[in-house]
Amino acid sequence: MEDVFFGSEGKMFDKRGVVKEIYDYMSASPQSVYKIIVGSDSQPLSSENADFVTAIVVYRVGRGGRYFWRRINNSKFFNLRDRILKEVMLSLETSVELLKILKENTKVKFDFEVHVDVGPNGKTSELISEVTGIIRAYNFSFKTKPESYAASSVADKHV
Repeated sequence: MEDVFFGSEGKMFDKRGVVKEIYDYMSASPQSVYKIIVGSDSQPLSSENADFVTAIVVYRVGRGGRYFWRRINNSKFFNLRDRILKEVMLSLETSVELLKILKENTKVKFDFEVHVDVGPNGKTSELISEVTGIIRAYNFSFKTKPESYAASSVADKHV
């Protein structure tokens, strides 16, 4: 996880600060059902560079939520497949570290998902089995378009 995240209202957090905010949010209503979701999206800047955004969504099921995001500027990629794979790897790296910290610091139960910006329609359709296979190898639940709102809506909002 990169060290600087932003909350939905623009406040900056380091990774421990994000975890504290998540913990405080879930502790305020421990009887609620929670989903923590990580997703990434990117925007090409030139033929070889792109901005990547990773979002962490804390969803209090049926009662709203919060999100945090970070940007990685000017990362190199060579084609759509490379860009999508980098999105997936950024989400997985964030997920592994976040989940480790959360398990150490919270007793509130939650489900965890990774959202990927690929779907059955369009250019990314041929990548679905490859990226979902990578996510399965990490033993995470996942969603693809049109259900992958952490990637295709929340992260997309900040690229």
